[in-house]
Amino acid sequence: MKNPMRIVALGGAAAAVCFCFPGAVAAQNSASASATAEVQQPITVTKTNDLAFGTVYPGVNKSVAVTNAAAASFSIAGQASAGVTLAFTLPASLASGGNPLPLASWVARRNTSNSSASGTDFTPSSSASAATLHTDGNLYVFVGATAQPAAGQVAGSYSGTLTMTVVYP
Repeated sequence: MKNPMRIVALGGAAAAVCFCFPGAVAAQNSASASATAEVQQPITVTKTNDLAFGTVYPGVNKSVAVTNAAAASFSIAGQASAGVTLAFTLPASLASGGNPLPLASWVARRNTSNSSASGTDFTPSSSASAATLHTDGNLYVFVGATAQPAAGQVAGSYSGTLTMTVVYP
């Protein structure tokens, strides 16, 4: 918006005075809001046991249950009673060189105590599964699966990696 300028002559002197008239001035008002944040305790995920099928034989499936000492296990520590999501990257097979050993029938159990004897069973997958940390901030997860060697499975030492990712939702 342009401000009009007016020049006015005063008396006999040739003095010029400039009057600037801004557009209508509205009453001003303001308010303030507080900005706050509460930082949660970071999540710590620790692998406490690898998934170990041990010796497998060609053509004979071998399962490791979540209650088996050979099941994979993880401990999670974070904010007490907080909700979390668990997501997994699971190998479709173990490998020895270029030879695959298929895996199937993934199973998992979560528990607020460090025991696979009880808890909540679920199917681990890349889709997030909701869980709640215990009032002490801990959660324990146990994972099992089935190795499915073919009748002509090549002998060797097979390995792969399963990953569990835990986040606050």
